[in-house]
Amino acid sequence: MIIAYYFLTWVAFFIGAVPLFFLSFFKTKYKKSLKARFFLYKNSCQKARVHFHACSLGEVRSVGILSKKFDSRISVITQTGFEEAKKFCKKVNFLAFENWLPFWFKRCEVLVIFEAEYWLMLVFMAKLRGARVLLINARISNHSYKAYLRFAFFYRLIFFYIDEVFAQSAKDKQRLEQLGAKNVKIFKNIKANLEIKPSKHYAKLKERLIIFASTHQNEEELLLKAICLQKDEKLIIAPRHPERFLEVENLLQHYVYEKFSNLKKWEDFKGQILLLDVLGELINFYAISDVVVLGGSFVEGIGGHNPIEVASFNNVLITGIFIHNQENLFAEVENVNFCEDLTSLNSMIHHLNKKARISQNKDLSIIENAIEEGLNARKSL
Repeated sequence: MIIAYYFLTWVAFFIGAVPLFFLSFFKTKYKKSLKARFFLYKNSCQKARVHFHACSLGEVRSVGILSKKFDSRISVITQTGFEEAKKFCKKVNFLAFENWLPFWFKRCEVLVIFEAEYWLMLVFMAKLRGARVLLINARISNHSYKAYLRFAFFYRLIFFYIDEVFAQSAKDKQRLEQLGAKNVKIFKNIKANLEIKPSKHYAKLKERLIIFASTHQNEEELLLKAICLQKDEKLIIAPRHPERFLEVENLLQHYVYEKFSNLKKWEDFKGQILLLDVLGELINFYAISDVVVLGGSFVEGIGGHNPIEVASFNNVLITGIFIHNQENLFAEVENVNFCEDLTSLNSMIHHLNKKARISQNKDLSIIENAIEEGLNARKSL
């Protein structure tokens, strides 16, 4: 089975290599990741005792606390994840595509994969080279459960090589075990333990500050139509993906707005609507905001975004109802306001005053101990 799968990865590579090569030159967010993952450009796996693998920004932040406690390397999928990991770890790589993994992957003692990063060749190569494999923060949403069952034979093969699983809930545990996972323990969503700190400290405005955060296609238009800004209010719109900045800017042509990238300093913002067209600033504005409307939840198919960052700053938190990918995280936050009908959004923004807050955090010693056990087991070999 492994040999057949590995052969298919090479077939997929040869089919997609040319389009991916050209895409890596034209899409900014793919310029580094595609070249590194599919062509190993400036992407040599670095030696470390513990290998953490996560996908993107939020997942990388979540493994930060754990990775700092060990001799670690981190592999990622996205450019934003790579940039975040470089902030706290010296050994960071884009994960090579599976056809390259037998040549690229260097031996480690423990492999820790995060949430739903199921790469068969990654776990196989780790086990082949003597590593203990852990899956942490594991979940299977209602939305994707049927798809997992459809390919259950494939996931059973992956879970055969995973030694221990930490699931986010009892429901996740049951579903993972159905797919062949063994040694499954329940441990709350690790993202709830994130230590959120602003990288810059901006002055709080005298006006009430509202943020449309991590918005996706069609959401900005829906939310703008639903809100009626008052004179003593300012609005920041922060699209989730940087490649949409221009699209949202075109939408705002019907409004009086400013772009954050054009401001020399925050205090220069004198208008009422600001397009946050840079990365890495959203948390800094959460720290001085009054109301956050969290996107990715007002249109179907996205599944919501992490509410922990918002709730860390004593804001009123409003979200849509489509949060199937973040249900466990929302369960960790108190005073979340769900907007079921956009006609009520304006009233919610102007009349709700209960602040969101995070339930008590749980330490990560159980997972740390599992990693230590893997390291100690390799010492005795």
